[in-house]
Amino acid sequence: MAVDSKFQYMDIDVKIKKFTWRIQNFSSLVDKKLYSEVFTFDSYKWRVLIFPKGNNVDHLSIYLDVADSATLPYGWSKYAQVGFGVIDQLDRETSSTKVTHHCFNARQADWGFTSFLRLTELHNLKRGYLLHDACLVEVYVCADKTLDFISHEFIVKTDWDELKAKEADCVKAVIDKQKAPTTKPVEITPPSPTQSSSQTVAIEPEESAEEDMNTFFTSLESELSSSRIVYSKEEAKEALAKINEALNTTPVNLNDSGKFSPLKQAFMILASFDGSSTTLTIDQKNELLGLDERLKELANRAAKAVQDKDQLTAKESIKRTMTCNLESSLIRYKEVETEVKQVDQILAALREEVEEAQKRKEKMLAERKGIYRSCKEMKLELDALGKELAECEATAKVGEEEEKSVEAEWGRIKDFISSIEAKI
Repeated sequence: MAVDSKFQYMDIDVKIKKFTWRIQNFSSLVDKKLYSEVFTFDSYKWRVLIFPKGNNVDHLSIYLDVADSATLPYGWSKYAQVGFGVIDQLDRETSSTKVTHHCFNARQADWGFTSFLRLTELHNLKRGYLLHDACLVEVYVCADKTLDFISHEFIVKTDWDELKAKEADCVKAVIDKQKAPTTKPVEITPPSPTQSSSQTVAIEPEESAEEDMNTFFTSLESELSSSRIVYSKEEAKEALAKINEALNTTPVNLNDSGKFSPLKQAFMILASFDGSSTTLTIDQKNELLGLDERLKELANRAAKAVQDKDQLTAKESIKRTMTCNLESSLIRYKEVETEVKQVDQILAALREEVEEAQKRKEKMLAERKGIYRSCKEMKLELDALGKELAECEATAKVGEEEEKSVEAEWGRIKDFISSIEAKI
């Protein structure tokens, strides 16, 4: 089936490339999986792979795939940080995003998320994931190992700079228009005796602009005061309950749940609530308003720490399997070596069976050679895995320290919220 789609990519900076894939008539797709056009990044050819109806799950599945992995040299590998985003075209901040990193190789040439976004959420008409039945997929790729450049915040705010500039221009134009003073023409008769009629000249009084500015800002202050939202004590308690519910989960579970939007509103309610018994300082209110981003950061750090530990476990499992296979091959090699010696003895003692025994010997020698080649290849792979394992161990160690740091900060925030709860 021909797919109506548009694919393009651009440089965000020297380290990150962004790839945008807009798929039209998404609800009408019948193919189980769909590949994007091939694009080049860091000398490798890539493509995005999606399962519109899920890869045997009730979620949209999405992966980044090395398009020409079958033709790359033996032993190739390529590290990449990858950020996936299915964009809410009504509110970009609520877009569904996930970030991972992976060392692509011949055995694992594609990487991503099988359960990326629930299909019920994807097709929810109240959300903008399929605005006009078009799905907007964004993929961010970075080959730098030193820093984690890609995050949810980075993805959802990437296209905001131009929009903010336009908004700022509009606001400035409105304010300038409101500040423009209204002038009244004043009749002035020039002193020249040659002019017989008076001339009308528009003169702006100096104090007029000052009065208009004072009037504007007085009116603005009144409007802001009247539009200020007043939250009830019940709403504050409900907001506090949501925050406590989130804090009673682990950072990793909170990151997987994606329940940050309700938390942002809850923190805003607490910071804005004014009760008779409330004694929140300005610093406390400011900290409440910043806790939403802080919790996101902690949850992302915790998720990365767990991911690093899981990657170490997977590498160790592969190493055990390859080591076991190598040991079995070594045993078989020795067995064949013994059999070859026995055949040599038979050839020496039984000259009449030389021809038949010689054939057996050649066959076994061929098998020995095949085992040697296989073992040599596995040994090369094992050596390469050893280097990767050392890197994973270092990363996992940092992840454990990061996890402890997150837990400590998480506990501090819980204690802080408990102290706030006592005041409400």
